[in-house]
Amino acid sequence: MTVTSHGPAFSLQEIPFSHHGSWFDISPVVAQHTQAPDLHLVSHQNGMHPVLRLVPLHPGTGDRARTGWDAAPAVLTWRGDGGRIDLTYESADTVRLRGQDLDLMVVPAAADLTSFSGTYFHRDPVDGSYQFTSYETGRRYRITPLAGAVAESVGLEGLGGASRRLTLSGPDGWEAAIEEIDSARAPYAARDGFPALVHRGDRSFRDFADAVAALPAERAPAAELAAYVLWSATVRPAGFLRRPAVLMSKHWMDKVWSWDHCFNALALAPGLPDLAWDQFHLPFDHQDETGALPDSVTHSEVLYNFVKPPVHGWTLRRLRDRLPRQPGPDRLRETYRRLKHWTDFWLVARTAPDQALPHYQHGNDSGWDNATTFDAHRVLVTADLAGFLVLQLAELAELGKELGLTDEAERYLRTAESVQTALFEQLWSGSRFRARSPHTGEASTSRSLLDLMPIVLGERLPREVSDRLADRIASHLTPYGLATEHPDSPHYESDGYWRGPIWAPSTVLIEDGLRRAGHTGLADEVSRRFRGLCERSGFAENFDALTGEGLRDRAYTWTASSYLLLADDHHRRLTSAGRAVL
Repeated sequence: MTVTSHGPAFSLQEIPFSHHGSWFDISPVVAQHTQAPDLHLVSHQNGMHPVLRLVPLHPGTGDRARTGWDAAPAVLTWRGDGGRIDLTYESADTVRLRGQDLDLMVVPAAADLTSFSGTYFHRDPVDGSYQFTSYETGRRYRITPLAGAVAESVGLEGLGGASRRLTLSGPDGWEAAIEEIDSARAPYAARDGFPALVHRGDRSFRDFADAVAALPAERAPAAELAAYVLWSATVRPAGFLRRPAVLMSKHWMDKVWSWDHCFNALALAPGLPDLAWDQFHLPFDHQDETGALPDSVTHSEVLYNFVKPPVHGWTLRRLRDRLPRQPGPDRLRETYRRLKHWTDFWLVARTAPDQALPHYQHGNDSGWDNATTFDAHRVLVTADLAGFLVLQLAELAELGKELGLTDEAERYLRTAESVQTALFEQLWSGSRFRARSPHTGEASTSRSLLDLMPIVLGERLPREVSDRLADRIASHLTPYGLATEHPDSPHYESDGYWRGPIWAPSTVLIEDGLRRAGHTGLADEVSRRFRGLCERSGFAENFDALTGEGLRDRAYTWTASSYLLLADDHHRRLTSAGRAVL
């Protein structure tokens, strides 16, 4: 009966069990910061919705069995009271279960059924399967008993608060399938045995991991787990997501935000270039008539109430450096058109008349939602925004030259130079960058790491400016990484979102800028400490800067991607240095 999955073991309290392409997972995490005592089938169509509660039972008494959970990439196991239940994915929308000396009760996560919410339970006269129909997800969950299974149902066709459940059992072991379907499909038929499904799942994960995390274990001991976080959080095209998409998480952060996707694209680029290219373009598929990108995209909604910073020029330059082959002319022309439209949004819709620099309308636009930079004013001209825009304009100029658009390329290069000149004339005080209100011109400063983000300009910075920025950045460096608010600041909060914790994107952007500005020693230290933090505390959304504890969502893909990106760069530098010695 025993089957083994090869790959990293992980805690289901932190990382959900799922499969590449699937829109659902198996997890005790049923809402933001909420864990249930039982594992649930949790769907991410129409949002995050726990649909079915999965409860192991003692076969002799029908009482709840005392079990623990083991999880590896291809198999999840309940184990206890002398029995076990194994679960594996057969495909992106189907799981298979196998039980021995343990029964399984399947119960709707929502106890009540109303006209607008809850889960309806019935038996299909066509194939004899049992179906739970969810209002929240708009999908059906079909359970088909297989070899040795005895199915006992309660509450078929019941309404309101009627008890509804299905119990699977079998004295000599049992099997079953659960499918997430839209409306109807042919009756389920098992085509492969359980061990073959596990082997196939292992192969799928191994192929992915070999492509994105082929690093020596001693140099990147968490690379395989990072690969699992990415592999399992990838969903097939559906709803508003028109391409395969790496969600930020298959917990409650189950969206693609319009800068998070950049870091996933960079990590995937060397080994999975087509998937990486899709990640870069996902938000651009919903670019509006002004050129704005949406704040976020997910299965059933596209939000435009905020935007995200224009990091896409920086990303495209790094992406093209990491791709094993360059995109063809058609792809480059499409990318140029989209990036041009996005850049023009900042130059027109977000630059006030008679002003040279664009502004954010809220901290959310910057990606640093509640950073102390925005305490004095929410609508603000900031140095990080100008720095990103300079890099985007410069990348547009380079791309325009390649495409033979000489006049446009020269215009974007001149604009990049004028924005950079205005950045120093208007926001540089001689010792630090300040932000300004576009309404009053009032200047403000903070102790946020965001104010130091112009280091991304790297080699474009005057040496005295990059030295000042590097010194200030070094003062944010704790034993675990870069605190987003200086630890000595009166506004520092250990779990304050962007008011203290360490974040992956700020780490990657600053590490890259420091390195290009010639501060390689500090860049090495930033990289080393962040990689060590992930190896110690996993791939959380962010981390306590003083203790290294993982905070918020614990299975965040841009953190996993940032780890892989930094580890890969570190490995390449060591390999290159070794070749130089030889």
